[in-house]
Amino acid sequence: MYAVVEISGQQYAVSPKQTIIVPLMDKNVGDKVKFTNILLASNNGNVSVGAPYIKGSVSATVVKHGKGDKVLVFHKKRRKGYQKLNGHRQQYTSITINDIKI
Repeated sequence: MYAVVEISGQQYAVSPKQTIIVPLMDKNVGDKVKFTNILLASNNGNVSVGAPYIKGSVSATVVKHGKGDKVLVFHKKRRKGYQKLNGHRQQYTSITINDIKI
């Protein structure tokens, strides 16, 4: 069984007991989260596609919060002596899918 779920405006293909990384959520570690925006679901070969969503829910548990790898952004203009270096680390939340109910 798997489902395609919309989380924070992005689509993720999930299955039970899977851990995925999503954009930072305003939840504490150990909190239960429910997602109702299910776009597609498959159960033993029976695929159902939503128009735009399917009735049901996907429940998950927040495992941890963290920061991704540093991304360096370097700007330079030739022959002008202009250089600028910025760094950025995107924050994320790691969640584990508990079950999918359709």
